[in-house]
Amino acid sequence: MARERIVIFDTTLRDGEQSPGCSMNVAEKQRLARQLDRLGVDVIEAGFPIASDGDFNAVQSIAAEIRRPIICGLARAMPQDIERAWGALKGAARPRIHVFLATSDIHLQYKLKITREKCLEQARDAIRLAKSLCQDVEFSPEDATRTDINFLCDVLNAVVEAGATTLNIPDTVGYTVPADLGAMMRTIAQRVRGVGHGVVLSTHCHNDLGMAVANSLAAVEAGARQVECAINGIGERAGNAALEEVVMALKVRSDQYPYETGVVSEQLYPTSQMLSEVTGVAVQPNKAIIGLNAFAHAAGIHQDGMIKNPLTYEIITPQSVGVPDSTLVLCKHSGRHALGQRYEQLGYQFDRRQLDDIYRRFILLADKIKRVEDNHLRELAKEIGAEKPGATPAASPSHRDSFQKSYPAAISAETARAAGHEHHGEQEDYLWGV
Repeated sequence: MARERIVIFDTTLRDGEQSPGCSMNVAEKQRLARQLDRLGVDVIEAGFPIASDGDFNAVQSIAAEIRRPIICGLARAMPQDIERAWGALKGAARPRIHVFLATSDIHLQYKLKITREKCLEQARDAIRLAKSLCQDVEFSPEDATRTDINFLCDVLNAVVEAGATTLNIPDTVGYTVPADLGAMMRTIAQRVRGVGHGVVLSTHCHNDLGMAVANSLAAVEAGARQVECAINGIGERAGNAALEEVVMALKVRSDQYPYETGVVSEQLYPTSQMLSEVTGVAVQPNKAIIGLNAFAHAAGIHQDGMIKNPLTYEIITPQSVGVPDSTLVLCKHSGRHALGQRYEQLGYQFDRRQLDDIYRRFILLADKIKRVEDNHLRELAKEIGAEKPGATPAASPSHRDSFQKSYPAAISAETARAAGHEHHGEQEDYLWGV
């Protein structure tokens, strides 16, 4: 049975770029747009054309070059914004105008200084104008999750009548929680005409309370069929829902989420790395899916399990997201098995007594420094008088400056032993370095 498709709307080049330090020029946006196309996203929100000539040029050039995905431009619910957006988008094979207007009372009173009635009228008129220019029109009621639900449904019904084909529900300030957003989505699906019958319900979650991805998944469960997200989770303040986390949650937990996306997951890590290179903003090491430590193992118990079968401690293979391989990091938490295997890669062979001796020295050293490198291991080997055999050692790994695991994803204990590392006891590493 075919699974329902979730549209992945990437806003890295628009909302993501609004993250402090993440501004991009035209050439950088073009480069990332090509990679997002390779990644397989369905919609690329290329920018906010009214914001600057540079943003207009970026949207225009991306619209002219990238032909497979929908190319989207953002516009306030104002004629000059909408016309400017269309000017940038009209060369696209699949253009979309994305119109937004705040609907919460706090925004209406303090920011826009308009009544609810004026808000509804402005939204409807803006969508009519956008629809006269472009067949694919999306509407976002800014700060939707703090908007009165009855008024929100009135606005949504008005913009659908005016021609909106996608209704995006933004949690603009990251205030909602999964249960509340799910309930809101179900109410909208029940009370707004056309949802599920030509009108797509979408979600756009911010991460101020750390729940952007959880909220996005709750919205999907409640009927959203488009998720707006950004690579590395970049965006205003605490950022947007991280695209890589949304995609892999749907993929890995397909038992809970019976949906599919068009994303080529093997391109996630390369896309993340390109974004970091372009913006100069590094990904936090413990970032899910694509962080430096996402497939790194330091504890002896974990390393022992990884050597025997990676499935013991990894629910995703690194290759499935484009990471070259898992790593066993040599530090004070490492076990004898990982240490012994790294020495074998460096060309050393130790008997049990020698390995016991060198492991004790290794732990003493690792207590003093954060990470033990290959040059440290060679010095320890010299201390016990060990010499390498004549065979040329395996090349030292370059990825992440740590021990690269060379086994396939489902290696058995027998295969690990056949690789040349003898296990003297099934729980040996539980006594060493844990």
